[in-house]
Amino acid sequence: MKELFDLTGKVALVTGGTHGIGLAIGLLLGKAGARVCVNDLSDDKLRSCREEFKKQGLDVYTLNFNVTDEKDVDKGITQIEKNVGAVDILVNNAGIIKRIPILDMPVADFKQVIDVDLVAPLIISKRVAPKMIEKRSGKIINMCSMMSVYGRNTVSAYASAKGGLKLLTQNMTCEWAKYNIQINGIGPGYIVTAQTGPIRENGHPFNDLVMTRTPAGRWGQPEDVANAALFLASKASDFVNGHILYVDGGILANFGYVKGENDI
Repeated sequence: MKELFDLTGKVALVTGGTHGIGLAIGLLLGKAGARVCVNDLSDDKLRSCREEFKKQGLDVYTLNFNVTDEKDVDKGITQIEKNVGAVDILVNNAGIIKRIPILDMPVADFKQVIDVDLVAPLIISKRVAPKMIEKRSGKIINMCSMMSVYGRNTVSAYASAKGGLKLLTQNMTCEWAKYNIQINGIGPGYIVTAQTGPIRENGHPFNDLVMTRTPAGRWGQPEDVANAALFLASKASDFVNGHILYVDGGILANFGYVKGENDI
C-alpha cells in the first residue's frame, strides 16, 4: 500500500506554493519522498517557505519566476531541470482573485486574473509536457475551484478562468493521456487560510452560509486539499484522467443544505 503513494525520486513543482493550500501540498509531497520545487514572485515568501520546510525536516528548492511570462517560465523550468531534475509532477497552484462587480471591473483587471489563473497553467504545462511525453510518465494537477461549475457575485474573472481551467484540464487529457500522463484538477471548497480569516469569524454572514450549507458542517483545512493532491500525484491515480476532484465537504452535492433541516 505504501508503494502506491511513494513519490521517492520524483520532482514536483508547486507554483505559488509558499503559503496556504500550495504550501500544504508541497509539504505533503515532500513527506511522500518527492523533491519539491516552489516558485513565487516574493523573495520574502520564498524565504518563509524554506523555513517552514526546514521546520518539518524537509528540503525544498525555491526560485523566483513569473508564471505568466513564457520566457521567465522557460528560464525557471530550465533551472529546475539543471539543478533538481525534469518535472514529474506539476501542481498549477498559483492564482489570484479580484472581487469586483462586472460593471465596475476594469478590463485590465479581468485580463490579469485570466492570465494568472488560466493562461499560466497552459504556459507551464506546455513547458514541462514534452519531457513527460518523452518519459511516458507524468502528473499535472490544475487547481480548479467550485467556481469551475458555478458563479457568484463579484468574481466574474475568477469564475471564467476556473471554468476555463476545468475544460483545459479535459483537453490536455484528450491530447496527452496516451503518453501515460494523468491530468486532473482539484476544486477546493471553503478552506481555512489566512485569506479567509476575516470571513470565518462567528456571526459573519459568509461564515454562517458555509457552516449551514456544507453537509460536513465545517470549513476545510489545507491538508484536506493536500491529501487529494497526493492521490492525484501518486500511482494510485494512474487511471484517473480529466477528472476534477472537489474537496468541499459536500457543498456542491447539496448546495441547498441547511443544517438542522436535513439532519436525521
